[in-house]
Amino acid sequence: MKIHRHGSAVWSGGLKDGHGAISTQSGALKEQPYGFAMRFEDKPGTNPEELIAAAHAGCFTMALSLALGEAGFTAEKMETKATVALEKGDDGFSIPAIKLVLTATIPGIDDTKFQQIAAAAKAGCPVSKVLRAEITLEATLT
Repeated sequence: MKIHRHGSAVWSGGLKDGHGAISTQSGALKEQPYGFAMRFEDKPGTNPEELIAAAHAGCFTMALSLALGEAGFTAEKMETKATVALEKGDDGFSIPAIKLVLTATIPGIDDTKFQQIAAAAKAGCPVSKVLRAEITLEATLT
């Protein structure tokens, strides 16, 4: 089975004075504004790091639900917060780390088993994997 999903971004202008819009295939985001101030100055709006964080939190939590089910457990509630670190170094900006913080209520599981299953879900969720993936680019100038 192969599923393709897409998102898109449009940008006009320079880095600091420009503006853009991000959209998703589903329409969950439709021309959602983003720009320099939203990314670097805490102006309300979205930014790529926030979207990566939300995607990683959602993916990991679903992967954990699957892994728990396979082990015979069902969560009453799981809440994951993902924090993406954006840092500027000598070679420009990078994302050196993402911290996942999970709080879960799962009847009948002990902490050792819970930690084991959570670690496997972190390593196995597709968003964790994509962050280690080869990225290709096809660029066309019009």
